Amino acid sequence: MRKAVQAIVDVDIKQNRGVVKSKEMIDWDRPHGVRVEFRIDGRIQLNGDGRLLTYLEGTTLVNPHLKLKYRLNEADWVSIDRVSDVLPDVPPATLPHPHTMKLGEFITHAGLFGKTEFGKFLKTGFSRVSDLTLKDLVKNGIPKSMIDAPVNKLSEEQFKNAFQVIGKTELQSPSTRSVLTVGEESLAKSILRLGDVDFFSVVARKPRICDFKPVVVEVALARFLNRGSEDESIQLLRFANRVPLQFDKGACAITAAVESVNWRSYGLPQSKDSLPSGPYVFAVSVVSPFIKFKNASKETIDASDELVEEIRRALMQAGQKLSRHIRRENKEADLERKISHIEQFGPILVDGLVRISGAKESRKIKAQEGLKKLLGRDARDAEADLSDAEVKLAALKEKQAKAGLLFSTSSKEDAVESEVDDDLDDGGEDEEQTGAAARGTGKAAVKGTTAKVVEKPTAKPVATTGKEARGTDKVATTTTTTGKDARGTDKSARK
Repeated sequence: MRKAVQAIVDVDIKQNRGVVKSKEMIDWDRPHGVRVEFRIDGRIQLNGDGRLLTYLEGTTLVNPHLKLKYRLNEADWVSIDRVSDVLPDVPPATLPHPHTMKLGEFITHAGLFGKTEFGKFLKTGFSRVSDLTLKDLVKNGIPKSMIDAPVNKLSEEQFKNAFQVIGKTELQSPSTRSVLTVGEESLAKSILRLGDVDFFSVVARKPRICDFKPVVVEVALARFLNRGSEDESIQLLRFANRVPLQFDKGACAITAAVESVNWRSYGLPQSKDSLPSGPYVFAVSVVSPFIKFKNASKETIDASDELVEEIRRALMQAGQKLSRHIRRENKEADLERKISHIEQFGPILVDGLVRISGAKESRKIKAQEGLKKLLGRDARDAEADLSDAEVKLAALKEKQAKAGLLFSTSSKEDAVESEVDDDLDDGGEDEEQTGAAARGTGKAAVKGTTAKVVEKPTAKPVATTGKEARGTDKVATTTTTTGKDARGTDKSARK
């Protein structure tokens, strides 16, 4: 047993500070860590933007190492297990870049250095300022006598002139070592804890410099089976340094970036200058040691052009991965529709012509075969499109598998299967499945940073189309049935 400190802390709302009620040393069976219990009295609003459950979901998503247990009102306890044992590192401290400050902030920052020489203040109080930089500043207009003068002896006019010269001088970009991310692998595992995921896409961008500040943008897009609808707008979760942003969504840089993307090109319905629609969750995390907020409540990220463009690029990168799944489903649905037209109207047309012309039975058989060949061209084209979509999806999976991004853990003990070029191999009775039923059983296949959650098959391999193909989500040797009777009795199939 190790010793730990146990304390009861109250909050003084008027003074905005914590008050320690009691403090003692206890024996604890954990080698390290912190355990916090809250009791909050007040009016509880659970669902919707800015509500309690949205905050808990967001905190769970960007903290895969977090194990959360809570109870709301008289409901049962809810427990969310951690999906990663890797604790986030403490980022190294970094100094501000001279180009990130306004004049007032520059003067206030200089006041902390007292009698320090102005040149030494620039080198020790900012990053990316060296002796060579001071020489460039002198060349660009700062008097050399000012470089050696104490900071507390300079006038406001001198500070203003120095600030203008620094702004015009080209400086090296700040370091990105102070920016730490959640990571694609951890974020992909964590998103499965939010509900029944159909498929998802995760992107973590490399650190970039936006407005002379190091920034990392991470995006997770997921389609759920048990939340949202096709007619509702997607749920947008915004984060700044792993903290959920709850309010004032419309003025945020993240919202502006999402609305600026043409999501229709990725297969999602969207009205002009608005969020796309569908049962999706879009999670966007911005990590930076110097995030600029619009207000004191820190609920809205300032929408600078460079930051919005970086978020937009991350969203489009994730949208490209997501669109591969959506296009594949559309190809399957188109193939099923065309085959159903052949099945439904072909026999009716032939029977009508035979009855009108009084043709013989042999002529009727030839007409049926000719009609199938004629109308089957569109079906074959659709099959070719579907095969092409599957090849592209397989290439993406293979690329991500080589990167070592393979996940095998979820909150519901999902089974991990490869969804690229694998045959169905378990025995059982032949069973026809619809897409929704096949997708909603909780067995998951997650590979790379874009994955589809599928059901582990319990039936013999059967030829499927459309919804059935989405339900099993296994495409290796594709066979497609051509008739209702053929699908029911498994008689004929077309490669």
